[in-house]
Amino acid sequence: MADPFLYDTGERTQYGCLGHEVQIEHIKAYVCRPSFFTDKAVIVIHDIFGWLFPDIRYIVDLIAGHGYITICPDFFKGTDPWKTTDHWADFADWMKDHDPTKVDKEADVVLKYLKEQCGAKKIGIVGFSWGGMAVHHLMLKNPQLTAGVSLYGIIRDSEERYNLLNPTFFIFGEKDHTISYDQVSCCTGTKLKQYCKVAYKLKVYPGQVHGFAQLKPEDMKPDDKPYIEEARRDMIDWIKMFT
Repeated sequence: MADPFLYDTGERTQYGCLGHEVQIEHIKAYVCRPSFFTDKAVIVIHDIFGWLFPDIRYIVDLIAGHGYITICPDFFKGTDPWKTTDHWADFADWMKDHDPTKVDKEADVVLKYLKEQCGAKKIGIVGFSWGGMAVHHLMLKNPQLTAGVSLYGIIRDSEERYNLLNPTFFIFGEKDHTISYDQVSCCTGTKLKQYCKVAYKLKVYPGQVHGFAQLKPEDMKPDDKPYIEEARRDMIDWIKMFT
């Protein structure tokens, strides 16, 4: 279980998973609970490196420490995640078999588990990169999710991508090589102002690259640490505001 007083900014001297793995119908998941009862939960959607990646489990533990039943399901359903040894020339083909907009069935399974087995009444969702795209998709489709945080991941090719159902926060790094600042401001920000009818927020963190917000303390550079901690506080604050 997670102690809420240990993770105010996510800094830990040593990292070790605090949760456990469960089987939920056809998917496995990593779950961490706070040290006290709560009826609030957060789903964490992993990036291309999958649900076993230590950095994503670190984030699950961090969020649980703030008072949420937190779960990271294997949205790849047992198939291989992207590996650092894979060739980027094959990435487009890999993505065809790992579509972040095809996560609805798994999301419904996890929502059912959280409500029926964990007693959750309010459920938010957070996702990183590939998972950020999945969060954007789900916040357009699933009204059961009371709040969403998409970190450096957006849906770019749907005309309906601005019709968010519930409050959604988009986090980006200024030096992200996958999403340019122009794409953030022109393709997302302007259209959201025009079409979105719920609370939303976009924030760009100076000097930060893709994946910055999920680094473990030992992997942080001193100049980046304040922005990493700020992004995590902002993420938690958004979830707390609406979940």
